Amino acid sequence: MPNLKVKPSGTHGRVTHVTPENAGWTYVGFDLHRLKPGETVSGETGDREVCLVWVTGKGKASAGTKDFGTLGGRMSPFEGAPHALYIPMESTWSVTAETDLELAVCSAPGGGSYPAKAIPPGTHPQVTRGKGTNVRYVNNIMPEDDSSAHSLLVVEVITPGGHTSSYPPHKHDQDDLPNESFLEETYYHRLNPPQGFGFQRVYTDDRSLDEAMAIEDGDVTLVPKGYHPCAATHGYDLYYLNVMAGPKRVWKFHNAAEHEWLLKA
Repeated sequence: MPNLKVKPSGTHGRVTHVTPENAGWTYVGFDLHRLKPGETVSGETGDREVCLVWVTGKGKASAGTKDFGTLGGRMSPFEGAPHALYIPMESTWSVTAETDLELAVCSAPGGGSYPAKAIPPGTHPQVTRGKGTNVRYVNNIMPEDDSSAHSLLVVEVITPGGHTSSYPPHKHDQDDLPNESFLEETYYHRLNPPQGFGFQRVYTDDRSLDEAMAIEDGDVTLVPKGYHPCAATHGYDLYYLNVMAGPKRVWKFHNAAEHEWLLKA
C-alpha cells in the first residue's frame, strides 16, 4: 500500500496529483493547482466526471461550449463557502485565473447524463456537527441527496483549533448497503495560521492498517479503508476538502463500536 500522506510538490502549477493508479485504488482522483493571474489550466474529463472547487481566488471558467464567467472570490478557505463547478464525462473544461488561484480538481468515474453546472456558495446550507470539542462546520458541495453526479461526493469541513473531526471514528469500506457503503476518500488539508499542524489516524479493526500522521498545510491524506479521525491542535483551525467515490453514490458509515458512547455523552 502506498504512503497515505501526499506532500505538495511545489508552490506553483499542479502541486498535487492523486490518481487511482498512483493511489493504488479504483475511484477517486484529486489534483491541486496554484495559478498566478492570467494563467490557465484545462482538461478533458474522458470517462470521468469532475468537480472543480475554488479553494481560494477567482477565475473565469468554461465547460464544453458553455461559458460560466467568473467564479470564486474568497481569499482563504476559512472565509465562507466555496464556488464549485461540476463537469460531466466526455467534456472539456478551462479556468483562467483572475487573482492568485488555488483550484482543486476532484474526479471519479462518470456515467449517466448529468449537465455541467455551477455550484455557488449557499447552494447547500452550512451544517454544524458534534458538540463541545467535537464541533465542526460542514459545507456540502456535492452531497448524495443532490442527484447531480454519477459517483462524486464532495464536502468541505472546518474544525476549530483544539477540536476533533471525523470523530467518533467511522469507516465506509464495505459494500454492504443499507448498513455501510464502500467509499475511497481523500482529505486536502489547510491550516490557519498556515505554520500549524494537526493529526490524522487511519486504521482498521484488526490493525492491519494503522497509520498516524502529522498533517501540515497543503498535505493530502488518502483513506483507502478503515477509520480516519482528525484532530486540530490548539491555536490552529483545520480545513479539509473531502472527495469520496465508490461503486454507489451513497455515504453510509459505520462507527467504531468502542467509541459510540461519545455520541451520547
